[in-house]
Amino acid sequence: MVSDTAPSLRLLAFGRVSTARQGKSGRGPEAQRKAIDDFAESRGAIVIERFTEVESGRKNDRPVLEKALTLAKLTGATLVIAKLDRLSRNAAFLLTLRDSSVRFIAVDMPEASDLTVGIMALVARQEREAISRRTKEALQAARPAA
Repeated sequence: MVSDTAPSLRLLAFGRVSTARQGKSGRGPEAQRKAIDDFAESRGAIVIERFTEVESGRKNDRPVLEKALTLAKLTGATLVIAKLDRLSRNAAFLLTLRDSSVRFIAVDMPEASDLTVGIMALVARQEREAISRRTKEALQAARPAA
């Protein structure tokens, strides 16, 4: 039997990969999409729009994310991401978003409290710094000796 009532939770799906190569492979975006779709189904929610971004999570100027956040504010829908670090690896951004009028859920920790989001924002920032350090070290090691 089909219900005439609208789902109680309307979601805006947001996925992000850091590089064009990750985006072209499809594995990152597809895994995120599946996690979000499974979550929506488990909650009886409906995904009303999808956003996919190929951008570093540390950048602040991200037009696709801005469009998603604006739509979330206008519609009252909840932004859903597969993992918190797919939204951003910038702790200040995540903490500001946590305190804003935009509701968001990370599928990997859907019951997260404000405290948990704050701690995970700092962990995401630490991981961003570690990734940057490892990349610089690898590039330095790969340079031919002068």
